[in-house]
Amino acid sequence: MEYNTTREKLILPEYGRNVQNMISHAMEIKDRAERNSAAQAIIEVMGQLNPHLRDVDDYRPKLWTHLFVMSDFQLDVDSPYEIPNKEVLSEKPDLMIYPKGKIKYGHYGKYTEKILSEANEVDDLEAKEALKMSMANFMKMQYLTHNNNAVENNVIAENIKELSNNELVLENPDELTNTNQILRTIGHNKKNTRTNNNYKSKKKRYKR
Repeated sequence: MEYNTTREKLILPEYGRNVQNMISHAMEIKDRAERNSAAQAIIEVMGQLNPHLRDVDDYRPKLWTHLFVMSDFQLDVDSPYEIPNKEVLSEKPDLMIYPKGKIKYGHYGKYTEKILSEANEVDDLEAKEALKMSMANFMKMQYLTHNNNAVENNVIAENIKELSNNELVLENPDELTNTNQILRTIGHNKKNTRTNNNYKSKKKRYKR
């Protein structure tokens, strides 16, 4: 009996050993026309085995790339697309630089602080007023979401003034959305989330 541990390692296991064997057989075909036909047939089989790839924009080119990868770029056929370079495909991506910027108030988030820091770029008074109120209410909601208790409107007014470098000043902080209204909204969203999670959990149990 032959075990998988003794067989040649599969390059792309998602296509299975039969496809790998078909490619190995195609590489041994001497006639180029017949070899091209075999490659086309293998591509069709690969597409049927991975139908989810059809949702990808470069669906066909990806299949051909996988074909050459599984042949270790030794299969000599006429591809309708540019044959990928082995060295390029084996290159490791550059390491992503982790952002090091500090956040003054974590519950508001990095992008809230970024938006407020650029408030001086808004020249239109009406647009700046709309920005001020929308951001202040958003900050209040974020504060209540993370702290889950009451917050004074004056605190939000001080924070938005500080983070916008005095560009956005709330003359009347009491104009902000009522705390109880925000808490009801937050509580409703959390309740829906728990309900959906419980439903999914029960559904999984019923399927077993």
